[in-house]
Amino acid sequence: MALTELFSAHRSCTTCPYCGVGCGVAATRETTPGNQGGEEGVIRIQGDDQHPANKGKLCVKGSSLADTLGNHGRLLKPQLHGEECDWETALDFAATKLRETIDEHGPDSVAFYLSGQLLTEDYYVANKLMKGYVGTANVDTNSRLCMSSAVAAYKRSLGADAVPCNYEDLDEAELVVLIGSNAAWTHPILFQRMQAANAKLVVVDPRGSATSEMADLHLAISPGSDAALFNGLLHYLTEFGALDQAFIDNHAENFSDTLYAAAEWTPEKVADHCSVELGQLLEFYELFRNTEKTISFYSQGVNQSSTGTDKNNTIINCHLATGRIGKPGCGPFSITGQPNAMGGREVGGLANMLAAHMDFTEENIDRVGRFWNASNMAQGPGLKAVELFNAVESGQIKAVWIMATNPAVSMPDARRVANALKNCPTVIVSDCVGDTDTARCADLLLPATTWGEKTGTVTNSERRVSRQKGFLPKPGEARHDWEIICDVAKRLGFGEAFDFQSPADIFREHAALSGFENNREQARRAFDISALANISDHEYDFFTPVQWPVNADNPQGTARLFSDGNFYTPNGRARFVAVQPQSPKQETRDEYPLVLNSGRLRDQWHTMTRTGRARQLLDHSEAPELHVHPQEAEKFGIQDEQLVRVESEKGQFFGRARVTPSQKPGQLFAPIHWSDSLAHNATVSALAIPFTDPFSGQPELKQVAVKVEPLTAHSYACLLLRTEAAEELHSRLQVGEAKLFETILHWYRVPVEGGYRFELTLKKQPDWQALADKLFKLGDKQLNRKQLQLPSGERWLLHSEQMEFLVFTSAEWHSLPDRKTLENALLEPLPDAPAKLLHDVPAGAQMVCTCLQVSRKEIESAIAEGAASVDELGELLGCGTNCGSCKPEISALLNTNLAVAVG
Repeated sequence: MALTELFSAHRSCTTCPYCGVGCGVAATRETTPGNQGGEEGVIRIQGDDQHPANKGKLCVKGSSLADTLGNHGRLLKPQLHGEECDWETALDFAATKLRETIDEHGPDSVAFYLSGQLLTEDYYVANKLMKGYVGTANVDTNSRLCMSSAVAAYKRSLGADAVPCNYEDLDEAELVVLIGSNAAWTHPILFQRMQAANAKLVVVDPRGSATSEMADLHLAISPGSDAALFNGLLHYLTEFGALDQAFIDNHAENFSDTLYAAAEWTPEKVADHCSVELGQLLEFYELFRNTEKTISFYSQGVNQSSTGTDKNNTIINCHLATGRIGKPGCGPFSITGQPNAMGGREVGGLANMLAAHMDFTEENIDRVGRFWNASNMAQGPGLKAVELFNAVESGQIKAVWIMATNPAVSMPDARRVANALKNCPTVIVSDCVGDTDTARCADLLLPATTWGEKTGTVTNSERRVSRQKGFLPKPGEARHDWEIICDVAKRLGFGEAFDFQSPADIFREHAALSGFENNREQARRAFDISALANISDHEYDFFTPVQWPVNADNPQGTARLFSDGNFYTPNGRARFVAVQPQSPKQETRDEYPLVLNSGRLRDQWHTMTRTGRARQLLDHSEAPELHVHPQEAEKFGIQDEQLVRVESEKGQFFGRARVTPSQKPGQLFAPIHWSDSLAHNATVSALAIPFTDPFSGQPELKQVAVKVEPLTAHSYACLLLRTEAAEELHSRLQVGEAKLFETILHWYRVPVEGGYRFELTLKKQPDWQALADKLFKLGDKQLNRKQLQLPSGERWLLHSEQMEFLVFTSAEWHSLPDRKTLENALLEPLPDAPAKLLHDVPAGAQMVCTCLQVSRKEIESAIAEGAASVDELGELLGCGTNCGSCKPEISALLNTNLAVAVG
């Protein structure tokens, strides 16, 4: 038999579904005769060395994508009112409810809420349906929560939502100022690129982070004071003659008013307002003044604010004032959080945008209406995210369709949003996952394809359009989002306008619209990919990543914008924007004396519906946590690793304390990833008051006034269950079964191969036998029981021919056994003497390098034996040699342990 008959491998080049870097991914599907017609075989993931965004590198999340695949937990059939149904029933229900609502209450009574996880083609048909045919602009997206202030600021200053920079500028920059960005964790591939270029790194962030650990200078400003910092920089640049007066005179306007607004912000006043040392501040100002090739690289720490647009504009002002825009190695670079947030904005996925970067003007409404041949065009902006869900709560919105996102977790005041959805007459949710906090609010669940199955395009942070390709078949009855939307559109009577046969058909129309009447005489727009409007299906399938504009003038794309000093404003001049810095709306007070910040962890993504499937990605941090300064810990009686409760006027959050000097006194930090479906009271955004930026509508999620208290536990338990019993326990925990919560103070769960592990913080010792009786519904059937009572805690085993229920308890959380060792009981045959499973297991170790499974203990031991650099530790242990995302933490461990040794 020939070798090709025994083994085959199909390689697909696609893009990563996580952050906005847009890394190229090579997915190889290996099959043998036994699985070619059945399971997907083995999927191997590598970085695509031909993709210009990452040149073959992947972070730990991208490298672990294969571990997130599979059908466990997937939504595979439509569900109507909790019962499975066929597609015809589901689509008829969706169309009928939408039509009845529109007919009775008008088009503004319905809304779509979309996601940066959708592909551009999905986004395009959703936007077209609502704004062109239903007749409402109530189409918003979770990009409102991350990028809308950056969009508003670019439009105010540059005339368009057009990022001027590219990734090559990071290679050429001599100074990179990271503002509100922990790029070492959130955009690690770009951060490693900055490090490789040997640029000076300045981090502006209230808290210490993996990024600040690697920086040349860290300005730990007070939360929300960014605008004062950059107003002060503009004043300093003016005072010390660092302006590019020719650029200001020839290419910009409104400089005098802007300078007047900044004049009061002397270095002394800025240092006091921002709570930084004057010497550090002047060091930063001097670096910026003397470094022509300067990139300002900013993200959610700037955007997620009630004054995020103004903060963005103060940064842009400094680049305009020095002429550092449109040139290699410099510019204001807003880095996108999601894989296709920019693609969604291109098609009009924000409620205040029409389509193809056109705003709601009379001319644009007419223009798009003629192009679409649509007679029921929306006539003005719709409701932005916070307004939209407020309207759901008030009853103004009576039908909402949510696609590929989880607003019951991610929105501010999240539990109020969840309650609003539960009371909404019609909630439709399209998703790939069957059980999310939002899916539980739905009347109709529609199974959608996800990464590895979907095919279409995405646009990354440098305006680069790339293909995302499917290499797996659709599972179950899942359908592509664009197919579902078009099927509903046809049932609503708009079949001719939505008769697309493929994503390529949609892309061609999208590209054609981008160039339609796009010229200086009519309405020059930055977004233009009209050179791609006639590409063939073959060209679409083998699409080469390209940066827009891609048009007759720039058929090969455009790497950098504004090199000619012409901007997308009516007069072609960039606009300085005068800003009066303002404090966060959520102010501390006696009852809530602390400020809570939030953000992402290194190995997780959003609400963990994808990354939470990969057991390895939970090694770095598996539980909700709260970072607190030692001074605050002492003040409030909090011990490291102790369970704590954080409260705001809107809600509460439980997490395990991490006492760390990286936090400033008076400030806390919590990760955003956990939700109430993954852990008890774990939704951080539920604490935030939904104050929004007046220009962008982006909510203030970074500065929340809270209080904190430690919680007293009787003991702790680690419980291992197979899938069926684990799901029964989870459902009981989710409904808040009173009997369970008589003994359980807090819980979280971890998916493991073959089942789940539950970590329980206990008020008192549970009756494990009674719990087992509920979970297994034994009836006359009996499981074999083994029990071991030790001074340190109780251990229980229930087994049939395999382990079914295994629990270890301890009065000390640190004394519980190594979880990986326990989890092996789900995979290995039951020992001849099952009680062996209750024998002592060593305590676990905190993992630092997820890729190569190198623990903190191993790294500290190697340092104690003489290892003195990150490279040396990599040679000895392998840590940091794969994706490199753990290098900042390795560096921090080196600094800490070497300092202790010297001291």
